[in-house]
Amino acid sequence: MKKIVIGLSGASGSIYGIRLLEKIKEAEIHLIISESAKKVIELETDYDLNYIKNLADYVYDDSNIAATVSSGSFIFDSYIIIPCSSSTMAKIAVGISDTLISRVALVAMKERRRIIIVPRETPLSTIMIKNMLALSESGVIIAPAMPGFYSRPKTVDDMVNSMVGRVMDLAGIENEISKRWSHP
Repeated sequence: MKKIVIGLSGASGSIYGIRLLEKIKEAEIHLIISESAKKVIELETDYDLNYIKNLADYVYDDSNIAATVSSGSFIFDSYIIIPCSSSTMAKIAVGISDTLISRVALVAMKERRRIIIVPRETPLSTIMIKNMLALSESGVIIAPAMPGFYSRPKTVDDMVNSMVGRVMDLAGIENEISKRWSHP
């Protein structure tokens, strides 16, 4: 069974992370939720924090940088930070590991594990673009929350599913939540 670590940081777009948690079926899920993410979830959604935590097999406090998932000896298949705030992205890009979310990313980078970050900011500043470039050059997959429209989404839910399905593809997680491209 795959092991997936998911970090929810304080960027807008918490629904992407929640939907990802709801759609992963065949994996052991390790979840880290930042304090800022808890506030954003409350502001942006009607989801209860306990419901979200119950979607994971293991939940860690973002201040616990000694948690099991922070060790290079903890083997996992993918680490997904969704959504990824510009602050979290900047910390990782320059090697700051003062939270569990950033610590797991830096350990995963040194261990050459799959990391996917989903920034949800617009417009992008030059600093943010440079941070994305630095992370990409270090092997991190950058998947900005930019849903495609070739599937002709009818609802916001369709657009969320499209993006989450793409992230699941990048993580090697089977899914059928978004329409696949097919040319007539």
